[in-house]
Amino acid sequence: MTKFLIVVPFVLIASAASAQQQGQDACGRDASRFCRAHLSEGDQVVLACLKQNRARLSKACQATLTANGQ
Repeated sequence: MTKFLIVVPFVLIASAASAQQQGQDACGRDASRFCRAHLSEGDQVVLACLKQNRARLSKACQATLTANGQ
């Protein structure tokens, strides 16, 4: 039981990192297409740009934003 409790946090961290990578994969092309001028300004600025262009984003990127509460 103790081993289980020690392993669970590592699994959760790994799955969160995997979800973040999938989000970057899903929105990377859209970010470079619609938000190229803002890519060096930080994640929050790029996120705001993606939200402004939501209607033009790929379905995968839109789904990623929705899944992450955006």
